[in-house]
Amino acid sequence: MNNLGLPTVQADEFLGPNQSLEQTIERGRYLAWVGDCIACHTMHGGPAFAGGLPLVTPFGTLYSPNITPDTQWGIGNWTADDFYKMLHTGRSRDGKLLYPAMPFPAYTKVTREDSDAIFAYLSSLKPLSVPNRENELRFPYNNRSLLIGWRTLYFSEGEFKPDPSRDAQWNRGAYLVQGLGHCGTCHTAINALGGSSEEKAFAGGLIPMQNWYAPSLTNNREAGLGDWDLRNIVELLQAGASDRGAVYGPMAAVVHNSLQYLSESDVQAMAVYLKSLAEHTRTTTEPRGATQVSASVLARGDSLYRMQCAGCHRTDGRGKPPAYPPLAQNQSIQMSSSVNAIRMVLNGGYPPQTAGNPRPYGMPPFAQLMSDEDIAAVVTYIRVSWGNRGQPVTPAEVNTLRSAALFD
Repeated sequence: MNNLGLPTVQADEFLGPNQSLEQTIERGRYLAWVGDCIACHTMHGGPAFAGGLPLVTPFGTLYSPNITPDTQWGIGNWTADDFYKMLHTGRSRDGKLLYPAMPFPAYTKVTREDSDAIFAYLSSLKPLSVPNRENELRFPYNNRSLLIGWRTLYFSEGEFKPDPSRDAQWNRGAYLVQGLGHCGTCHTAINALGGSSEEKAFAGGLIPMQNWYAPSLTNNREAGLGDWDLRNIVELLQAGASDRGAVYGPMAAVVHNSLQYLSESDVQAMAVYLKSLAEHTRTTTEPRGATQVSASVLARGDSLYRMQCAGCHRTDGRGKPPAYPPLAQNQSIQMSSSVNAIRMVLNGGYPPQTAGNPRPYGMPPFAQLMSDEDIAAVVTYIRVSWGNRGQPVTPAEVNTLRSAALFD
């Protein structure tokens, strides 16, 4: 048993046409964790799957619905056909078009068998009579008919189709990453209409609802894992920390709520697929950012780093992994976007607590100790030192993120 009380199982133990109801429910329980359903459908401090979580978007606030088997507010009157239709087509039981905060563009890839298992699990839960809250979207976004145009531009309906040129492990990883795992929902840039193109899938982008940058999974200069050891990828996904780095912010929540509970075979499959997304990316050599930074800013950053950061990350930036991630040659430090580095210095954070990392070491916040100029200087110093090729950070960038909502 893992620390959620769920059975530790291999995904293939769930497969087979002649399962009992109990086996189907357990399979659905596992798949619900793969899909991280609890993260959006549970309000902070509220009962699991009863909904009510506010999802703040550039268009207004959406509230997740109750998906317990309550007949008034939940899915108690739904059938397995209704549930599959919702996942597959992005339409609710009554035909209402869903807003894409519900990641149906990814969930459409989920097989009917997996959809039925998830529905069986949700139907086995205790019904909770928790009313759903009306969305608070601005005009004209509160007009659902506009979603017809959005769907024409950005939604392709259809189950996952295995690539016959790839082996079963790669295809399993692709199914999990593209479908239930809905990794592209964050790791693909969205435009002003809230849509994304398949050509830019997994190429990274800012997450407007959370004020974090989801790095590219196709570029080895960002979060592309093409030159990572499979062992390090598996450790990062399951434990949230590895010798190559650690996860924070929204990704830490994904590991904590979902990925740490996946079977070893499924995490291996995801690692294989994710590595393949960037394994042929050639890392380009760019001019060092340090040549564009004034000596006074570097000196200020160096002084602040030695005073506040070197105790954990060492003066040479190599850190003490996995407790204290390395900053030297760290892809996440050198990305074109400096959002995450700035937010970590401003707000601090912890990797997720997992079975593989039961006592994570945290990063303290410095928002109250450092000015915008100080934080810009130290982040700039980190991004251009020890061979790092990041670009300088301005005090204005820091100030913009200083008031950003915290992610919890």
